[in-house]
Amino acid sequence: MYPFKEKSVVYVFDAYCGWCWGFSQRISEFERSNRDRVKFSAISGGLFTGSRIVPISHLTHVPEATERIIRLTGAEFGPDFRTIVEQGSFEMDSGAAGAAMAALRAQAPDRAVHWAKQLQAAFYTHGLSLSEPSTIAAIASANGLDKDKVLQSITDGTAQAQAEADFALTRTLRVSSYPTLLYIDGTSVHQLPATGTPLVTLNGVLDELLAKK
Repeated sequence: MYPFKEKSVVYVFDAYCGWCWGFSQRISEFERSNRDRVKFSAISGGLFTGSRIVPISHLTHVPEATERIIRLTGAEFGPDFRTIVEQGSFEMDSGAAGAAMAALRAQAPDRAVHWAKQLQAAFYTHGLSLSEPSTIAAIASANGLDKDKVLQSITDGTAQAQAEADFALTRTLRVSSYPTLLYIDGTSVHQLPATGTPLVTLNGVLDELLAKK
């Protein structure tokens, strides 16, 4: 039913989701602690697509939500991101961000959680657009990927098609909020706790799931 051939932890996120940025450090720690005993993957949810792509000034909850995320998770939002919010004209396009994620993941699928964090850092720390090829090329180059292949997959539509497949899989999994963390074993899906959850708690939940036959 699902495209995971082994027990997997699946991180459903959106690169333009502030709460996912708040969870990025914890999911990275969780993945590092458990990558040798279970497969990790990350898929894009498609938060801002179609009519939801609007100037960030229309999303009046963003400033308050940013402060809540900081209080709960300790995540840092860079001055360039804050400038984007103040100026108000930037449009977050999850289709382009999802394609970028797919292009990076295609070359190194075992580093999917890392690519999610790299894309979010580009936006939330450095204020860079995930629709700009130069942003994605810089991430690819800095992380040892073939940037030309990454950009080619975005240009020829391959990455966009995979992003759409990610969005469809998100709907199939009935995920409607981000971040969502799932443990999938065949056709069995278990939701794990996410934002604000201590690492020891996540590890404990995973221990119990992996112990089940």
